[in-house]
Amino acid sequence: MKSLSLLRLLGLLALLISLAGIPLYGQGQQEGSQDPAAQPPTSTSQQSAESQPSQIFVGKVAKSRAGDFLLKGDAGMSYKLDNTDQVEPFLGKSVAITGTLDVTTNTIHITKIEAPSS
Repeated sequence: MKSLSLLRLLGLLALLISLAGIPLYGQGQQEGSQDPAAQPPTSTSQQSAESQPSQIFVGKVAKSRAGDFLLKGDAGMSYKLDNTDQVEPFLGKSVAITGTLDVTTNTIHITKIEAPSS
């Protein structure tokens, strides 16, 4: 009888030891898994540009003293414009720009630029 109890105790002890080791195997990262904390951080401007929806901005194209192209809105707001090749022909003209606003740099990333519809 004592040998049966001892055998059960040893079996139970072996089971507990084997179960205690299971979580240790699950903690290792698999090669295909994606851990957001392990991803390289993206810049703040990339994040804000990606998270902003496309909008239409209306105003007049101007050039700053530093040579940057700006969109001066009717409400007195001005935004820096990122695609100078696309913007240059519209200097001094009213335009409608479709793009995303990077709020950290106050820059419009232009998707489309055209004369506003009347």
